[in-house]
Amino acid sequence: MDRHTRQHIANRYDGHLQRSYVRGKLATDPVYAASSSVLAGSTLPLLDIGCGIGLLGQYLHTQGHRAPYLGLDRDARKIAAGQRAARRAGLEVAVKLRCADAHDLPPTQGDVALLDVLHYLPAQAQLTLLQQATRHLAPNGRLVIRNVLREANWRFHATRVEEFFLQVSGWIPGGVQHYPDADEVRRPLEAAGLVVRIASLRGHTPFNSYLVVAQRTPEAAVPPDACRIAHGAAGSAILRSAVD
Repeated sequence: MDRHTRQHIANRYDGHLQRSYVRGKLATDPVYAASSSVLAGSTLPLLDIGCGIGLLGQYLHTQGHRAPYLGLDRDARKIAAGQRAARRAGLEVAVKLRCADAHDLPPTQGDVALLDVLHYLPAQAQLTLLQQATRHLAPNGRLVIRNVLREANWRFHATRVEEFFLQVSGWIPGGVQHYPDADEVRRPLEAAGLVVRIASLRGHTPFNSYLVVAQRTPEAAVPPDACRIAHGAAGSAILRSAVD
């Protein structure tokens, strides 16, 4: 996404700080392009759980994604900011946002996104949410998860420092509850009959972020830059970049 488009999206949001945040996220965070690639060509409705200010919906629409989008978040402030941005862009119908808890999901089936959500929940609640997310997948739907995974490396510790400041700032009320490892994410998805693939998704950040894609067919999409494959249990694969 070029600078002009990033600015165009940012201008839909409130105030200098929020617009700077949007510009920075779009410029440095690879999750939006990765999600767009995974969901390319899908006409299924997308349920974005923990959508924040609805930035994924804005990004996907800019990239030509026209499937119905519903974003849910329990933070009423973020939902209100996202709704105002959608109205300014004339996207009230295309990018719908609703204040709701992750345990109060609508009875829809399609694609599902969980971007940076799991670690803000306790371990048991993570398991419950993953099980709920699989039930909202259409037969050919894709579940897209981006999350930090617990590992013994400096990137994980850098992530913990960032999360501390996010909590102190008030952007993430309650803060981190539990950092899952790869197995904690993979196991409930495989138990639901999904093929799971996990790829490093750091981009230009120092954080220990991974992209998880799960679906009921073996064609689950993964980022094209994933280049080292270590096979895991039940036919899944953990993909790591060649440079840590």
